[in-house]
Amino acid sequence: MQDEFAEAFSYRTEYKKKSIRSYVMRAGRITEGQRRAFDTYWGQYGLSLFDGPPNARAVFGREAPLVLEIGFGMGDSLLAMAQAEPEKDFIGIEVHPPGVGRLINNAGKAGVKNLRVYMADALDVLNDCIRNGSLDRFQLYFPDPWHKKKHHKRRIVQPEFVHLICNKLKTGGQLHMATDWQNYAEHMQAVLQAAHPLENTAADGGTVERPQWRPQTKFERRGQRLGHGVWDLLYRRLPGVIPMQRKSSEQD
Repeated sequence: MQDEFAEAFSYRTEYKKKSIRSYVMRAGRITEGQRRAFDTYWGQYGLSLFDGPPNARAVFGREAPLVLEIGFGMGDSLLAMAQAEPEKDFIGIEVHPPGVGRLINNAGKAGVKNLRVYMADALDVLNDCIRNGSLDRFQLYFPDPWHKKKHHKRRIVQPEFVHLICNKLKTGGQLHMATDWQNYAEHMQAVLQAAHPLENTAADGGTVERPQWRPQTKFERRGQRLGHGVWDLLYRRLPGVIPMQRKSSEQD
């Protein structure tokens, strides 16, 4: 039965061709409920990469502070944040249909109005759909660490990526990342410290305590019981022009 629903599923992840991606497109099964969620709620919550930058009033019916999250997984924490901060509008980006289906299903049933979703490649969305200086907060929580050294080039947090995010943030906007891999946290911090104009909000120039807006996940609580660490990095966009970013190949 589940295979039949998977075969009938007609919604596809949107992306442009690129040589290196920070994710792997898994052939995960989509449940009947998730498939129905697309039929019922995608028209309300879904945005398309190929429609260009959305108009806030047309999409949300208002102008409000905008929060963007990349890689929301199954969407539980993103939904909780949208519900906890109704004065803000949230856009989530995820490539895997099961997580998108779960999020829009739960959001639709809860009547959440300040949330929209791209099922698309995040870099494509950032380049084509998010206007410069439009974001009040950017969120990246527990991205794939690509822990093997030979795979580090696949990590989404690279100088070019942070440069792009800086362009999208308003002056005073916040950039918030979290990871449960210390090596990746150190990599993130090195990239962020080299980015201009960004300011670390941590008094000691390191990591911060989990901000109140980021819900603690079941996975995170389980990891803490096992003695695993979690590192939150919170930076602020300073005023000023962002210097041109050379590609990594030019910097090496």
